Amino acid sequence: MKKASLFIILSALIFGCQSPNPTTEDKSTESTSIAEMDDASIGKMLDSILVEDQQYRSQMDSVDKEFGWESTEMQQLMGKMHTADLSNQKIVTEILDTHGWLGAEEVGSDANRTLFLVIQHADQETQEKYLPMMRQAVKDGKASASRLALLEDRIALGNGEPQIYGSQIGTNKESGEYYVLPMTDPDKVNERRASVGLGSIEEYVKYFNMEWDLEAYKKQLPELMKELEQRNN
Repeated sequence: MKKASLFIILSALIFGCQSPNPTTEDKSTESTSIAEMDDASIGKMLDSILVEDQQYRSQMDSVDKEFGWESTEMQQLMGKMHTADLSNQKIVTEILDTHGWLGAEEVGSDANRTLFLVIQHADQETQEKYLPMMRQAVKDGKASASRLALLEDRIALGNGEPQIYGSQIGTNKESGEYYVLPMTDPDKVNERRASVGLGSIEEYVKYFNMEWDLEAYKKQLPELMKELEQRNN
């Protein structure tokens, strides 16, 4: 299966940033111990990280269309993205370990979103480590339930299990068309999505030029589950 920029697309569409380009001044706070930083300084740092998190992802579709997914250009872009992700993950996990999940009222809405995005783009082990913290942050009003749903879906698929909210999208290798990765009980997906503040699956898949056909999806689901199990074995 072609490893298209399915998860990156989600970030760009749903969590696209409006932040300015990072500057030397933005990163100057890294010389100060994170434990000693106040909320304003942490917010400034996270705003800069948000730009780094998105800048390479925003280029992936155009590079894929121009050069192809297996091209040297794409591999170079992926390498830069991976390096940035590791650097950002180190900083964000230290912030979380030291200060906890900081809410929008403490560091700003973009900075708060950055905490989620960096964990969402981290490895499976890191995602699972901070999942309980984000769950508690949602209860405390410091994180979005809809963003938590995306993390829950990604972790489930990473463990070879069907997703819950239908947020994660795959790409057909032959046709290049998008499809919803395996989910549990698709008949009730809209109930689950509504419970966390997500719109209907019908509206959601339109972002990917798809039309939702519940009955057709249920017929495809056994094969999708088989592919998921094979990918995780």
